[in-house]
Amino acid sequence: MATGRAINRVRLGVNMTQEQFATAVGVSHQAVQKWESGAAIPSVEKLMKISRLFGVTVDSLLFESDMRISEEMESNKKLYPNYEKMYHRELYSCTLADEYIQCVEEGKDISAYRDVFEAVMRMPRGANREKMADILFDIVLNAKQREGYPYNEPSDIEGIRALRADYSYRRRAESEAELKKKIHGAWMGRVCGCLLGKPVEGIRSEELIPMLRESGNYPMHRYILSSDITEEIKSNSKFRFGGKCYADTVSCMPVDDDTNYTVMAQEIVSTYGREFTPYDISLAWQYYQRREAYCTAERVAFRNFVNGYEPPESAIYKNPYREWVGAQIRGDYFGYINPGEPEIAADMAFRDACISHTKNGIYGEMFIAAMIACAAVSDSVEDIILCGLAQIPSTSRLFEAVSFVLDVYRRGGDTEECMCRVHELYDEHTTHGWCHTVSNAMIVTMALLWGENNFGKSICLAVQSAFDTDCNGATVGSILGMKNGIDSIGEEWYAPVNDRIDTTLFGIERVRISECVEKTMAHLPEKSFKAGKKAEGFSYIP
Repeated sequence: MATGRAINRVRLGVNMTQEQFATAVGVSHQAVQKWESGAAIPSVEKLMKISRLFGVTVDSLLFESDMRISEEMESNKKLYPNYEKMYHRELYSCTLADEYIQCVEEGKDISAYRDVFEAVMRMPRGANREKMADILFDIVLNAKQREGYPYNEPSDIEGIRALRADYSYRRRAESEAELKKKIHGAWMGRVCGCLLGKPVEGIRSEELIPMLRESGNYPMHRYILSSDITEEIKSNSKFRFGGKCYADTVSCMPVDDDTNYTVMAQEIVSTYGREFTPYDISLAWQYYQRREAYCTAERVAFRNFVNGYEPPESAIYKNPYREWVGAQIRGDYFGYINPGEPEIAADMAFRDACISHTKNGIYGEMFIAAMIACAAVSDSVEDIILCGLAQIPSTSRLFEAVSFVLDVYRRGGDTEECMCRVHELYDEHTTHGWCHTVSNAMIVTMALLWGENNFGKSICLAVQSAFDTDCNGATVGSILGMKNGIDSIGEEWYAPVNDRIDTTLFGIERVRISECVEKTMAHLPEKSFKAGKKAEGFSYIP
């Protein structure tokens, strides 16, 4: 009976049911019942497993002694960090809710472990919870695909290429002067779109739309100003409008990860050349920024770099954010330096994305980089979108979701139908839904199609749709800026930034957009002007 009582105390101490405890240890519910009733005694192997999982000594389980935890025994001392003070996104046990949703969406067969996930999440922070989270990570890592899952989503470049659908597009040749205007437009478009969405990053639609209506800015057609945010709006909103970067309070583009990554990509190409590797990027991340500058998947990847995990393992190890939008905002520069070469742009984007993302997280960056490369030589928004889709697996969730938006547009539907679908697929009130690659790529696609080739209308549509407002505004602005050039962006948009971007990059605290354009031109491959060649896999139609 002593062993039974000891096991019962351990189980209740971590707030687990007998079913949850049985799943964690790898036995049947009936086995745990027999142990606790004294009808049976666990094998030595199972006693050792319980000891490791829950941090108690084997002798305390056998003899119901003082239940000393193993890390307190003088002969077996262990050191642990202060879990209470650790950043929650770096503690895997704090991210299990997102991990479970992510696993279900990518088709992993883990439904049998749902109760265990919930039980571990209820445990207090500490070594025991992290040990249990480690077990769950092993389960996740080795989980099989559930039967009937309809998508095929590889994370390796060969697998991605094998599942692409060919697409031919008409491209025009550009002079060096024309291309420079386009690249200038892309840089400025990204900055202005980001600034438009930055003050409301993190807001949800039920608060964003009323605020815009109250300030006479709905449908959105201009920047949000500090004067728009009345005391009444502040008092009626959960969202914190104070202390934000409004267009009438800034003298340049303020620090933002959406622009940090574009500037850093330029530095990476300057340092390592166009043949940079994923490992080169992991080194650059550690060199150019402190870890607090990184968020979600990028923050986890940075932690993994420091702990010795190299790409692509750095994207996989305890990373529940592996399909979030972080990579999708990093691919613009690879489109800038590959005008008319979407496959090369997508390949560079893959090398960047795979250090922190998998599957649709990778595809998002490849999709955007390829669209921008196509935008430099195409007059058609639909061609640009289809060109981006041609670089990702046609068997993926991202391909399906973007294709849905295209279908709605082609049959004369409206943005409301598109947004209804976005909300059906992704809940903006969860960080996972709000920050996922697919939800935000759908909004980018919608804004490009219904924006009617108008820069202001397009970035405003992207931002007023909520979700990741600054990311989507920046991406749409970048694509349309490349397509139509700097002359398509009105002074009302570019004046507040004064040709300057602030960054958190060490030694590059402020850059001039015009100088970034000059550096970009130097990174273009030979024969970029008046190009007559075709990108592999794409038909050139003169």
